[in-house]
Amino acid sequence: MPEFNNVTVVKKANVYFGGNVSSRTIRFADGSLKTLGFMLPGEYTFSTGDKELMEIIDGDLDVLLPGTEQWQKITGGKSFNVPANSAFTVKVYTPADYCCSFIK
Repeated sequence: MPEFNNVTVVKKANVYFGGNVSSRTIRFADGSLKTLGFMLPGEYTFSTGDKELMEIIDGDLDVLLPGTEQWQKITGGKSFNVPANSAFTVKVYTPADYCCSFIK
């Protein structure tokens, strides 16, 4: 879906890695959460609490998912799933626009 309707946007940004990664939290009426974010080129490791769906809207990166030894190439229009209570690493090659859905 290209846009979200009837949502609440948290004004304060989530800022990570010295400002190289930032996002805004979106709350839906049903209680579900997403973040809309942006990553500058670099390598970043993220920890998860909930299961996540990471949709890469634009950009070029590799991801190393938990339990794997092989990096996966992800480009704009592709997505990947991250298990709950884990960590994953991304190598961002071009600025990446993303949407992260938290799955309870």
